[in-house]
Amino acid sequence: MNRPHENLLPMPGTEPLLELDEASVMLGARHVLDRLSLRIRLGEHTALLGANGSGKSTLVKLIDRQLYPLARDDGRPSVRIFGRDRWSVAELRGLLGIVSPAQQADYAGEHGLTAYDAVVSAFFAARVPGLDQRIDAAMAARAGEALARMHVAHLAERPLASLSTGEARRVLIARALVHRPRALLLDEPCSGLDLVSRRHFLDALRELAQAGTTLLLVTHHIEEIVPEIGHVAMLRHGRLLHHGAKHALLDEARLGETFGQPVQVERRGEWYWATLR
Repeated sequence: MNRPHENLLPMPGTEPLLELDEASVMLGARHVLDRLSLRIRLGEHTALLGANGSGKSTLVKLIDRQLYPLARDDGRPSVRIFGRDRWSVAELRGLLGIVSPAQQADYAGEHGLTAYDAVVSAFFAARVPGLDQRIDAAMAARAGEALARMHVAHLAERPLASLSTGEARRVLIARALVHRPRALLLDEPCSGLDLVSRRHFLDALRELAQAGTTLLLVTHHIEEIVPEIGHVAMLRHGRLLHHGAKHALLDEARLGETFGQPVQVERRGEWYWATLR
């Protein structure tokens, strides 16, 4: 078994996407992230694995600038994204798209909002296009292109609230894609999807990865780790247990340690499944 924080990956000559250097977050008197150090480079499709309560959601909020880490004693930044520790949220959204079930829930009350409007409003950092906001031809074209990439162009005029969970989630990824981000952070993206919808959704993610968009997939289901994702980071109790190549880490010992229960792992081609023993 590799030691905690041991990195099994070669260091590729690409620029950093995410750098955490002993990042800590406290909620009340409890550390929900405890001196977490992790480096992911652009082009390294990575799954962030952990049980409920492992710190995954807190990590997403840290990257999304909803939370900020505790200040380090030496004054050094503990979180850098694309090599920088200071970002405006709007500027960061142009490089890193974020999609989550919580984001989808925010649209639940927008009954008249069409899928197209939900996508094109991203240009204005708004949930709904304003009456005084002009959508030019370039914006309309990019919105249409993003919907087509996620195979939901035929749903453009449908109310977002009328779509299935999987369809709506693909629309929200299209919303993130209008900025042509370099990476996507997907927080439990298959939550609420049935088996067929999940497979269609994962196929769409594979196409994005193959086209060059770096994927950061946050999940506790290893069967959602598409073959294009070659790296995993395993969290438990707010700490990094392991980070490295997927094929080296997705075994029964490390997954059992990550989830706190004995598991049985099965590999079928480039896909993995895990069940409790």
